Amino acid sequence: MEHPILFISALLEWLGLPVPHGPVGDTLLAKLVSPHMTYTWLVMIFLIVVAKLTVGSVTLVPGKGQNFWEAIIGGLEDFMSENMGREGARMMFPMLATFFFYILVANMIGLMPGFFSPTANLNVTLGCTLIVFFTTHILGLKFHGAGYIKHFLGPIPWLIPLMFPIELISHLARILSLSIRLFGNIMAKETLLGILFILAGAYFAPLPILVLGVFVSIVQAMVFLLLSILYFSASMEHAH
Repeated sequence: MEHPILFISALLEWLGLPVPHGPVGDTLLAKLVSPHMTYTWLVMIFLIVVAKLTVGSVTLVPGKGQNFWEAIIGGLEDFMSENMGREGARMMFPMLATFFFYILVANMIGLMPGFFSPTANLNVTLGCTLIVFFTTHILGLKFHGAGYIKHFLGPIPWLIPLMFPIELISHLARILSLSIRLFGNIMAKETLLGILFILAGAYFAPLPILVLGVFVSIVQAMVFLLLSILYFSASMEHAH
């Protein structure tokens, strides 16, 4: 998506900054003001401001904003507890909840004209995936020490030469599957919306795709969250 469509990039160009016309710029400054970077910062600012406005301070008698966030946070924590246990959920909740809210808002922000979904850029989804990948194995080493290697060896000793490369490849394949799944779905949504707006205008024709875009945005955020929970849970449990 070329930068004149994006209001932040148009604003930065008006300020004289070297806004890239492609996905990534040539210079360091151009890379820092690439759409996936500027809209990532916008999503982060949005989440911080909304949380501050709706829950300025936690009180014993909650208001509407606090009730809303307590329901959301409580539901997420219960969902994580069902899949990775209460202890694991409490330990990993800050990271997983941050991923969920960031990906959800980043997916949906591209539905508005002049905005861009940061998750439609592979750099963003790959960065999130690498954090999940390395955290998975750090948790495995934390809970099992050197015994974590048993997760890769299979149930029977004579199967080790076969199971070890299979398990190794399957773990490395998570990097591709988790990052490209999110990137591909959101990029397809962005591309399809852009084509429809150009061909049909900003009226009724894009509405079904907008509804589908909301659905895809929510589902992809939930899928990323669920797969991350399953990876963490598998690394923390004992090998069988």
